[in-house]
Amino acid sequence: MAETRHTRVLIIGSGPAGYTAAVYSARAMLNPILVQGLQPGGQLTITTEVENWPGDSHVQGPDLMVRMQDHAAAMGAEIISDYITSLDLSKRPFTATADSGTTYTADAVILATGAQAKWLGLPSEEKFKGFGVSACATCDGFFYRGKEVVVIGGGNTAVEEALFLTNFATKVTLIHRRDFLRAEKIMQDRLFKNPKIEVLWNHEVTEVLGDETPLGVTAVRARNVQTGATQDIPCAGFFVAIGHAPASELVKDQLPLHNGGYVVVEPGTTRTAIPGVFAAGDLTDHVYRQAVTSAGMGCMAALDAEKFLSGH
Repeated sequence: MAETRHTRVLIIGSGPAGYTAAVYSARAMLNPILVQGLQPGGQLTITTEVENWPGDSHVQGPDLMVRMQDHAAAMGAEIISDYITSLDLSKRPFTATADSGTTYTADAVILATGAQAKWLGLPSEEKFKGFGVSACATCDGFFYRGKEVVVIGGGNTAVEEALFLTNFATKVTLIHRRDFLRAEKIMQDRLFKNPKIEVLWNHEVTEVLGDETPLGVTAVRARNVQTGATQDIPCAGFFVAIGHAPASELVKDQLPLHNGGYVVVEPGTTRTAIPGVFAAGDLTDHVYRQAVTSAGMGCMAALDAEKFLSGH
């Protein structure tokens, strides 16, 4: 029998924003319920080395998220392994339905659903997903031990993936459509110094090539954006690292969005256009997109929610 549960604060999402919101909400005696979502721990669970978390000069992403979860639970937050499939913000209490069939009603909602990997949108990319096409080097890099791989992208994520893949692959080709990278200079220096990495500038991937039986990637077709000339680059794995899109599907018809799907919040706060609904982390932050800023916004969201509830 599907149950209905009420909470003062429902937190949707379990990255640094969600877990920090849970810590602060629990300390405020709001007895929050946090529903983790499809990827408990968020994007940091698919990152290996984290070197910019204050207090840890070096920490593994998954380990950091386990610590955050344990901290939230120790403070008294209830953490549920499930994901929300629908959310009704039209009236209070707000109503959320989970995949398990449980319905949650809440006086306040903190949205911390984060972001998800972007894809190129090629039919061949879709065909080989999980069979040589990946958006997570830390998840799948091990499978390419002794093989050649290709990474596409020009930001921190792409450079991190390329560097990580040198632990396994014999050669990593980084393809970027421009003639410069957006990644931090320290990351670029590591990339250019690595003898296993070759950069192909001013190119885009137009097709993923592979075998049918068994299904697997054998090459990618790259097109020069200046001349139009194409070449096929042999590889066993193709890693897409072109950024992330905010996971705002639950609220796309209920809250104002901007810059490609980020939830709009009142400047200097986590308040959305609906009183009692707050947004934190990568769902709303299109500028910084760091674990530490997400955690800070999770704190803000809990404090904003506490203030809201004290007046209701």
